Amino acid sequence: MAKSSTQYLCSECGWNGGKWFGRCPECGQWGTIEEFHEARPAARSRTVAAGRSGSAGSGPGIGMTAGQTGSGAGGPIRAARTGAVQVPEGFATPITSVDAQDVSRVSTGFEEFDRVLGGGIVPGSVALIAGEPGIGKSTLLLETAGRVAQSGESSGKSSAQSSGKQEDGQADHRPVLYVSGEESQAQVSMRAGRIGAMSDNLLLASTTDLATVLGLIEQVRPKLTIVDSAQTIVSQDVDGIAGGSTQVREVASALIDVAKTLDVPVLLVGHVTKDGSIAGPRTLEHLVDVVCQFEGDPQTALRMLRAVKNRFGPTDEVGCFDMSGEGIDEVTNPGSLFLSDSDAPVEGTCVTFTVDGHRSLPIEIQALVTNSVLPTPRRATNGIDSNRLAMLVAVLYRHGRVPLLTNDLYISTIAGGLAKEPSCDLAVAAALSSAAFHTPIPRDWAAIGEISLTGQVRPVPRLEYRLREAARLGFTHVVTPRRRKGAKPLRIDGLEIIEADTLARALKAMGVERR
Repeated sequence: MAKSSTQYLCSECGWNGGKWFGRCPECGQWGTIEEFHEARPAARSRTVAAGRSGSAGSGPGIGMTAGQTGSGAGGPIRAARTGAVQVPEGFATPITSVDAQDVSRVSTGFEEFDRVLGGGIVPGSVALIAGEPGIGKSTLLLETAGRVAQSGESSGKSSAQSSGKQEDGQADHRPVLYVSGEESQAQVSMRAGRIGAMSDNLLLASTTDLATVLGLIEQVRPKLTIVDSAQTIVSQDVDGIAGGSTQVREVASALIDVAKTLDVPVLLVGHVTKDGSIAGPRTLEHLVDVVCQFEGDPQTALRMLRAVKNRFGPTDEVGCFDMSGEGIDEVTNPGSLFLSDSDAPVEGTCVTFTVDGHRSLPIEIQALVTNSVLPTPRRATNGIDSNRLAMLVAVLYRHGRVPLLTNDLYISTIAGGLAKEPSCDLAVAAALSSAAFHTPIPRDWAAIGEISLTGQVRPVPRLEYRLREAARLGFTHVVTPRRRKGAKPLRIDGLEIIEADTLARALKAMGVERR
């Protein structure tokens, strides 16, 4: 009989031990230690001296079992935990002889989603989609299920009408399975009707039992399976509450096993903790093939999908989505979201370009400078690091002759964009100077560069990406740092690149210096 041992596991970092703690000794989080039971194998791995196991060459010594092997006279004798089996020849093949043909990926119906995944969903893969509550994870995946089901439905009908392609039509006509452990079928259907994800090829199931989910996948053999969520599915064969470390690990392992066996892709919804990390043991992220973070400010409509881990594609791609009452729409040109519609130049505004993955995004920075009546001037920021702003104000006063130490400063970005990258320093300084001197910057001008404490404008990475995006959006002048010695000059059609090595020269080039 296998003995049962009681151990304690941290749901945040995966630490385990034989004693309960109120605070995890590994990650320092409070209230994350949970009790779980795990069966211990009857046979233990142990090493005994050869001299204590009998004479050499006389078979198994005292205390040896059939699973123990010796290493010769005087060598250690080890008891194996798992016995070896006879492996057929050819089981391990040279990697050069393995078929490396491209796998036919399943399109999600969103170009932004497909790009983040590396071109689509790989059959047999398991992807984990995590995000804050109410950010739109279920809506995104339900609309994805509807688009995949509708595409399979239409392709199946067109294939049935044509001759010689019936097998491909049957393969494309496989249904999509959506399993919800948080909502009933009526609730999911009501939301699907609102976002336009209705299809006869989309099957809904509402259950929290893992065995039922696995049985549905084996019975339906769907083209795509979506499980919402990993923390609500419970296995009856494992102790622990729903969402606990033991249950989450068992659910993930079972779904990965059935996905690899039946070659069915699975999209798994994951919850996050208060600090934004994925709930459950850390091994959950190691087990799955793809981990995506769905981010955004609930007060704005912009949503960003990032690939944190991807075994089948890049991990620096970002997808942009727009959340509305009718569902989620992909944003192929996010530049329109972060720029104001006004064509006339306005004082206190400047545009810069940030890089997120392989995508360059324009960010419009707006600044307001007023006289302060308070003993301590007010500094209000939105989308900009307040500590970075304090440093830029000091550098502007010392090296740019822009007196802002006694003024109230209000600085913000458009549509919830983030300008916390160091390359946004020059644009922030230009916007503050423009507001202080009441001098607008032309709308077709932009500024890119990092400002040091000595007042120098330092180079930024991937400058060419930013400049090409600026030219595509119609900008004609961009103030950039001076290129390094020996570097080739950048030439982009329709764009005049103005290089500046100091903050004072950059402000003079934009016409916002102190006269």
